[in-house]
Amino acid sequence: MQALIGQKKEQSQKFLENGKRIPVTLVDVKDNTVLAVRTKEDHNYQAVQLGFSIKKKATKAELGHAKGAKLEKAPKFLREVRILDESIELPEVGVVLNPSEVFAPGDMVDVSGVSKGKGFAGGVKRWGFHGGPKTHGQSDRHRAPGSIGQGTTPGRVYKGKKMAGRMGNDNVTVRNLEVVDVTNDGVLVIKGLVPGIINSLIIVEKVGEDKKFVPLQKTPEQLEAEEKQRLADEVLAKEAEEKAKAEAESVTAEVPEDIEEVKEEKKDGDK
Repeated sequence: MQALIGQKKEQSQKFLENGKRIPVTLVDVKDNTVLAVRTKEDHNYQAVQLGFSIKKKATKAELGHAKGAKLEKAPKFLREVRILDESIELPEVGVVLNPSEVFAPGDMVDVSGVSKGKGFAGGVKRWGFHGGPKTHGQSDRHRAPGSIGQGTTPGRVYKGKKMAGRMGNDNVTVRNLEVVDVTNDGVLVIKGLVPGIINSLIIVEKVGEDKKFVPLQKTPEQLEAEEKQRLADEVLAKEAEEKAKAEAESVTAEVPEDIEEVKEEKKDGDK
């Protein structure tokens, strides 16, 4: 698998090991379940249908589709991920994908989602127009669009002209973002900002790896946990060493007695 679906949770900041502060977005991608598998032989293309979250009021058709993957409740979101590489082994239906097996720190990803809706916006906000002059009697031209055509020829306004209109609420893909961490509870920590509002649907697709990856700075809690684990490992290693030493001493202590018994038995046999 090269992609997972999830929900945008929050935006925050983190520090790298080199001291640099970066903006990050947390994306919850746990509990991605395989609902269906499309194969080259049966469907003429390869894809995996993923289900995410739980739908409270599902239809009978949705529940029936979920039962095919041995699920009691229907997922809230369904998305199909194309698999272009035929060498990749497709997962089985009903399998819950582990985010740490799909993504790792240092992966480059493309993140797709629906951008925030801004409503009807003017040219200054929507396209960055500079507006008109602010002096010489221009009392109402500060944010006006200005001329939009050329006169008799061509006698019309070209299609696609940048003008006021509905802004946002579009499918947007932000490319080449970096995964800086994958937490144990299935949350991706992505460097940068991703489209959408909080709890909106996000699709994260792996496209490569960063060869100059700098990991996150470890928190005091992580350093303390690592130190406890190191001390515990040392204690276990010391106990194993002492146990092996004691077993070796017991074996060496039993050998002379066995030899004496063998010698006595041999003497009795000779007599």
